[in-house]
Amino acid sequence: MTAKEFLFTLPEKVQPETLDGLETTFHFDISGDGGGQVTVHVKDGKCVAEEGLQGEPKCVVKAKEENLMNVLKGKINPLMAILTGKLKISNQGEMMKYAKIFGLM
Repeated sequence: MTAKEFLFTLPEKVQPETLDGLETTFHFDISGDGGGQVTVHVKDGKCVAEEGLQGEPKCVVKAKEENLMNVLKGKINPLMAILTGKLKISNQGEMMKYAKIFGLM
């Protein structure tokens, strides 16, 4: 599975009841063969992933495809990835709020 494929599976992994009252937009800018630009919206109790960077993001995540996949597979500690610049997150508070909902923790 590539990073882009993983991002498009996020809506299937989210429990709708965990989204009540929440609204955000994430831009994922992933470089490399399995990467791409993906927007993930949370609004009205739904999570939607779409191609490209759409709307105004509350959080932007930038990484190389290999680094993001290593974080997702547990091969790299997320905090170390951030501290070493392998994973760049513009709004870490927003990411922490949604990481558990998205099944990233």
